[in-house]
Amino acid sequence: MTTERLIKLGRQTAITSFLLGTAIFGIYFFTSSFELLSLGYGFIALAGLINIGVLISILVKASQDKDNRTRLFATCALMLLNIPVLFFYCWATIILVGTMRITFTNTTPTTLTNINIVGCGGGHIDKLESGESETVWIEITGDCSIGIDYLSGGQKKEENVASYLTSTMGQKMKHNIGGKNEE
Repeated sequence: MTTERLIKLGRQTAITSFLLGTAIFGIYFFTSSFELLSLGYGFIALAGLINIGVLISILVKASQDKDNRTRLFATCALMLLNIPVLFFYCWATIILVGTMRITFTNTTPTTLTNINIVGCGGGHIDKLESGESETVWIEITGDCSIGIDYLSGGQKKEENVASYLTSTMGQKMKHNIGGKNEE
C-alpha cells in the first residue's frame, strides 16, 4: 500500500472510531439503554483490533519510508488520541451505571417543599412549584431502594420511587410526585 493511502486510511480509521464511539456513548448517556452497553463493548473490541492493525501497518511503513516518516508518525499520533477518549468514556460510563438520574416533576396543584430523597445515596430538593421538574443524580450504594418524603400544604407525604436497585443498575427515569408513575 502506498504511503498516501496508508496515511489516509489511518486518518479515516481514527476519525471513524472517534465518531462512532462518541455516538454510542452519547446515545447511551441520553437513553441509558442497556443494549448500548453491549454494543459499546463490542465496538471497543472491534475498533481496537482494526486500529491496532492499521497502526502496526503505518509503523512498518514508517520504518521503511524515511522521507515520509514524520507524516506517518503524525498519523499514528492522531490514532493514539482515541485512547484517552476511550478511557474518559469508560470512566463516565462507570459513573452512569452506578447512578440513578431521576427527573422529579410536581404533578400536584400545590408547591412542594423539603423534598427528601431517601435511600441509596439520597438527595434533597428545596422546593418544586406545581408543574416544575428537577433532575437529581443519586448514587447507587449497593442494594437499596429510593423513596421520597415531602411537605404538601404543610402535610408530610411519602412515596416509593424505585423498589430495588443494585450496583450497575443506573438509568434515567421520571417520577411524577403525587401522580401516576410506571415502574
